[in-house]
Amino acid sequence: MADHLVPTVDISAPTDSMLSALDQACIDHGFFLLSGHGLDELIERTWAVTEQFFASDRESKLAVMRDADNPLGYFDRELTKRKRDSKEVFDFTDPVDPRTDQHNRWPAYAHTFRGTLVEFYDACSDLAVRANELVHRALAFATASDFDATSSLGSRTTSSVRLNHYPVGDPVPEGERAGLHDLGETALGYHTDPGVLTLLLQDMTGGLQAQAVDGTWVDIEPTRGTIVVNLADAMQVWTNDRYRAAVHRVIPMTASDRYSIPYFFNPPRDAVVEPIPGLAGDAKYAGFRWRDYMRARTDDNFADAGAEDAQITDYLLTP
Repeated sequence: MADHLVPTVDISAPTDSMLSALDQACIDHGFFLLSGHGLDELIERTWAVTEQFFASDRESKLAVMRDADNPLGYFDRELTKRKRDSKEVFDFTDPVDPRTDQHNRWPAYAHTFRGTLVEFYDACSDLAVRANELVHRALAFATASDFDATSSLGSRTTSSVRLNHYPVGDPVPEGERAGLHDLGETALGYHTDPGVLTLLLQDMTGGLQAQAVDGTWVDIEPTRGTIVVNLADAMQVWTNDRYRAAVHRVIPMTASDRYSIPYFFNPPRDAVVEPIPGLAGDAKYAGFRWRDYMRARTDDNFADAGAEDAQITDYLLTP
């Protein structure tokens, strides 16, 4: 475990030693922890409304069910690597911008639910910008590079939040399982996130694991007062493979339920994702438009298209 450190970085006062440890973690497995974020009280309220939603009756959840045209709302049969996950989720995007909020599906009963999640979205949007800047600082510190980071930014209007509930057993009621894919070997199959980075709240249950560059699975152990951060696909492309999009999974729940809440920080809709010029030699990836890549990933999660999921390896210049 010592060889695969998951460092804690105080975002309010990062030191050179923290930046060095962050750089090594981003090279090895793509995970680190943030302290000093100042969001403890809001996080407690967000946990409360999350548990309330998943404890609500089936009809309330089905009323905001995701469909093939809109990936937002409730869903309990998502696929990862063409296997069904043992989890139920609620997704929403920027609730402040009317252009995005019109696609959100909010439960009819939930005034406090929506209000708390608006606060949470605002806070995470600000923190994600700071976390991205922190990664850029670690990259510049470690490589002594003077690069233009303006092409490797995120946008709150293309980002999203997901509420996750991992039950013990199948999340789909027995009477609704006909024709569904079998559950995978893990509660959440191994994968990378598609965007810039992910801020993650996880409860104290445990079960999240990251795969290090040598193939070892590393436990991302719950630590009170911290927010987990993992790098995503766009970051790996921008850094031309210096930093890794975190390959991660969740092992099955056997004794108690697990809750987690990721904020997925994504590039602007029309951004072209490609290696930052001059950062690490010749570009390894062809550029691709973010909106096209994200659409392919979203479609893969909803239904089995009969092929492997879209991946950044599809854009390697020398496969």
